[in-house]
Amino acid sequence: MNQLNKTTETAFGLIAKAGEAKSYVFEALDAANSGDFEKANEEIEKAEVLLTDAHQIQFKLLSEESNGASDIEVNFIMVHAQDHLMTTILAKELMVEIIENKKEIQALKGSK
Repeated sequence: MNQLNKTTETAFGLIAKAGEAKSYVFEALDAANSGDFEKANEEIEKAEVLLTDAHQIQFKLLSEESNGASDIEVNFIMVHAQDHLMTTILAKELMVEIIENKKEIQALKGSK
């Protein structure tokens, strides 16, 4: 496999994992908006699995590059993949906070 193909394959792998994880994150928000916090937690857990997989790929790339053994080219596709991954991680972190706030609001409304 030539360098560009390996780079492209790796980048699209990251994009796919991040994209699927982002879908789960927003499904979690939808569930929380409906008051189904158990489903919201399940969707966040699914996203976390994918983000852990993506992070392992990213860590491997970083390790190989730091050891001088990387054959991955940094190009626009790889930058795009990193952007997808980082924005999905941020979205997940924010959604977790939003879901927790929704739980607290629901609990406060129920206690009146």
